[in-house]
Amino acid sequence: MSAISRVALIGLGEVGQILAQDLRTAGVTDIAAWDIRFADPDSPPSRAAVALGLRAAASGADAARGAQLIVSAVTAASDVDAAGAATAGVEPGAFFLDLNSASPGEKSRSAALIEAAGGRYVEAAVMTPYPPRRIASYMLLGGPHGTAFMEAAGGLGFAGKPFSDTVGQASAAKMCRSVMIKGIEALVTESMLTARHYGVEDTVLASLSDLLPIPSWPELAEYMISRALEHGVRRAEEMREAARTVAEAGVEPLMAAAAAQRQDWSATHKAALKAKGLGPMLDAMAAQT
Repeated sequence: MSAISRVALIGLGEVGQILAQDLRTAGVTDIAAWDIRFADPDSPPSRAAVALGLRAAASGADAARGAQLIVSAVTAASDVDAAGAATAGVEPGAFFLDLNSASPGEKSRSAALIEAAGGRYVEAAVMTPYPPRRIASYMLLGGPHGTAFMEAAGGLGFAGKPFSDTVGQASAAKMCRSVMIKGIEALVTESMLTARHYGVEDTVLASLSDLLPIPSWPELAEYMISRALEHGVRRAEEMREAARTVAEAGVEPLMAAAAAQRQDWSATHKAALKAKGLGPMLDAMAAQT
């Protein structure tokens, strides 16, 4: 049984909608939501708020007012803006769970805003793809309130563990992981498009299997490219935050910045998802270039 009965969702995109559904299942009936796209009554978040029976708040502060838990699930570039939008409504002691894939510096700025408003900021670095495990997606929790958050909200289905009392370290782990995972997606996309052009993709994939043995490189390549096509916009934004993280460490983000560009490019070729199989998908991408 959770001590939390009133929740505010800042951002009602894919993650926000999943959370709304799972919180309802967990027994939370008082859920408010705010999304910048509520200004358009026909936008996907506006329609989702109606379909899910949420109170559509007039602002971030309006959504946060009275909530024991505020969850920020917005685009990475809007992390600090979302925290700032909620501050005027944050109740003393309310938890602010920041799920966004932002750099340590951005997380620290958001934390300062929430703590100054009297809330308890909890940095969350989601370390697994969100849709499969939904609210139970594993999180590394940063800041001094991680243990208290899990004691209060674990009964709602959240899964995670305190990682560091210092805000930023959990996100640093997530962003460094993203440099690898999203970077590999970008490399696979570029490599396979080029190999397909020269008719050598089977040879390249076979050589990869020799070097890095996994069950099926063709299946992995198709999966990684399809993820970039489907979620390229969001992945590119995350990679820009990863590049910011690298730069904050004093390292020039050559690879992270390039991966963001390739993810952006993939997003513009999303129609290729309709093709079935790695080869046809690559052909469809090439035809759009």
